[in-house]
Amino acid sequence: MKLRYFIPAIIALFSLALTSCNDDDSATLLDEIQLTSSNVGIPIEGGSTSVGITATDTWSIDAEEIPDWLTVSPMTGQAGQTAVSFSAPAAPDARSTVLHIECRGKRQTINIIQGLPSVTEATCAEVIAGPESKTYRVTGTVKSIANTVYGNWYLQDDTGEIYIYGTLDKNGNAGQNNSIAIWGIEVGDIITVEGPKTLYGTTVELVNVTVINIQKSLVKVEGYDPENATFPLEGGDVTVNLSCKSSNGITVEIPEAAKDWLSITSINGGAEPTVTFHAQPNMGGDRQVDVTFYTTDDKGKQYTALATLFQKGAIIECPIADFLAAEVGDTQYRITGVVTELYTSDKQGKSFYVRDYSGTTLVYRAEGFKDLAKVGDVVTVVGKRGAYNDNPQMVSGTVEEIKPVTALSLDEFLAKEDAADVYYMITGTIDEIANPTYGNLYLKEGETRVYVYGCYPGWGATGDNRKYWLETAGIVVGDQLSVIGVRGTHNGTPQLANGIYFSHVSAN
Repeated sequence: MKLRYFIPAIIALFSLALTSCNDDDSATLLDEIQLTSSNVGIPIEGGSTSVGITATDTWSIDAEEIPDWLTVSPMTGQAGQTAVSFSAPAAPDARSTVLHIECRGKRQTINIIQGLPSVTEATCAEVIAGPESKTYRVTGTVKSIANTVYGNWYLQDDTGEIYIYGTLDKNGNAGQNNSIAIWGIEVGDIITVEGPKTLYGTTVELVNVTVINIQKSLVKVEGYDPENATFPLEGGDVTVNLSCKSSNGITVEIPEAAKDWLSITSINGGAEPTVTFHAQPNMGGDRQVDVTFYTTDDKGKQYTALATLFQKGAIIECPIADFLAAEVGDTQYRITGVVTELYTSDKQGKSFYVRDYSGTTLVYRAEGFKDLAKVGDVVTVVGKRGAYNDNPQMVSGTVEEIKPVTALSLDEFLAKEDAADVYYMITGTIDEIANPTYGNLYLKEGETRVYVYGCYPGWGATGDNRKYWLETAGIVVGDQLSVIGVRGTHNGTPQLANGIYFSHVSAN
């Protein structure tokens, strides 16, 4: 897509002075060569931008990587500090390239972008409020790590939280490179990154970020295991083990919203402190809380570590309509219904739509579904109420039970034996409606006719919810109907009992 707007020229003057830090305070990109910025923005109407380079030996920029539209000066230099200029004439459209600077066999990446915003230093709140596709430099604490292979994690500062989707390795490469391990990123580290903003649904992300600086935290959570950090439903204690390199000890913060059910029973100090938490019994749904551990160095600089504590809650069993009406959160819900459709946008094959008498919802990537259940089966699934673009869905779900449903012709169905727990789907033309209140009717296929004792609007319907469904749905004689039920016999005549509507095709 072409850019149809112009970015005002903002030529930043970068400071070439780089303050050194000891190993306890900072871990930079490369020891051999450092940049004041790894992202260079040139206005679309043309211009020049300078970047400061500090090298420990002679360095050079790979001339073969420089495109015709870009001028770089100088392309080589000696040990010490150098200002390098990147210039380009006016461009008809946005363009970019990637260059590499080599020093002592190590290669540093620098991204050149013309026609897109240059790097803007910002807080998390400013990134959240700012425009997409703009490149930001943000400093914050690593709150949690979501994926070590691709480098996905959460960055938090005093103003908010953003998601980092993809972290480049030390050569500027993205992909399955285990960049978290390469950089040694840990929860609690203070880290500075650069990357463009994007939105995934309502989630604000910086994608494929470049690591500018890492300050290792003086306090860490050791041996964190979510299972060991989970309180039982009836309440109890959980102990978090820490390490602390500061002689100033640690303090602990429990968020205000959790203080009514979570408290601290003991804190043991030293180089390997422990904190024991106590949770009250949980009569509601699942709940979790992020507790923060603080320490300071001798200069008063603050360092943090974070642990997420969970407590299991009661599972709320409800109709799908009630699930849809619930708030997004960690409460666990159990719903049962018929799988009506696969969600084909999920390439993992774990997502599907499920319907009961009250409504339909998307179940997104439920464990225990793929290769075990199919469209038409009756499934019971437990998960949380989530949403994507304000559209409700079940997330973090697990399929608890599957009632397989076998599609049969009417002749095949009649050949089966009675069984109250074996489910079939039959399809035929409605030949007669014997009882419109409960949907008792006859289906016909060729010369074969089968009595359907009840055609209810969906799984779980009882009482008045079973009544007058055919009229409500506009289903009449002559329509083709697919219905799910079990084989039974009444007065010696076989029938499909307790029929559940699946689909129909109008004769008109």
